[in-house]
Amino acid sequence: MISNNTSMPTTDDELQKNTVGELKPHNAPITLVEYDSSWPELFEQESNRIHSVLGSKALQIEHVGSTSVPGLCAKPIIDILLVVKDSADESSYVPVLEAAGYVLQIREPDWFEHRLFKGPDTDINLHVFSLGTSEIDRMLRFRDWLRTNDTDRDKYAQVKRSLAKNKWRHVQHYANAKTSIVQEIMKRANSNNA
Repeated sequence: MISNNTSMPTTDDELQKNTVGELKPHNAPITLVEYDSSWPELFEQESNRIHSVLGSKALQIEHVGSTSVPGLCAKPIIDILLVVKDSADESSYVPVLEAAGYVLQIREPDWFEHRLFKGPDTDINLHVFSLGTSEIDRMLRFRDWLRTNDTDRDKYAQVKRSLAKNKWRHVQHYANAKTSIVQEIMKRANSNNA
């Protein structure tokens, strides 16, 4: 679940600006697999590890993205939402996560101070946001809506499968291509919660 930010960078230079280390092109279709019932267990293992290293600094940890929606196809990467007091204050959590084997890969100061880590062994995207950031609610609302709305879950899966067949220079480009279907579904989810 790479961010579906409509102002997300698209050129190599823009993507490199937010990448920690070297930006490596994907240059391939996206691999989607059918829902795997082991994904919640993998999330729980990572959640426990993150709690054990961050303690009370981990204000909230949630399983998000397509692997958190039973019945939805997904890239086999567990997306995890970590809420900390201030994601821009890297000294308060980055060294501890890095000592536990997590690798900081993306730093987006212009998009909710988002940080993204890869895991030490399980294939994860650990998304870090500050407490109170609106993107947290959006991610959780989208997940919860797809968990309870079969029609939108199936429609989203259909769009994902269609887009995944294309060759993508960067995975972020695939995420950006899903923006319109995500916005369409979010309109229904938001109107239902109004």
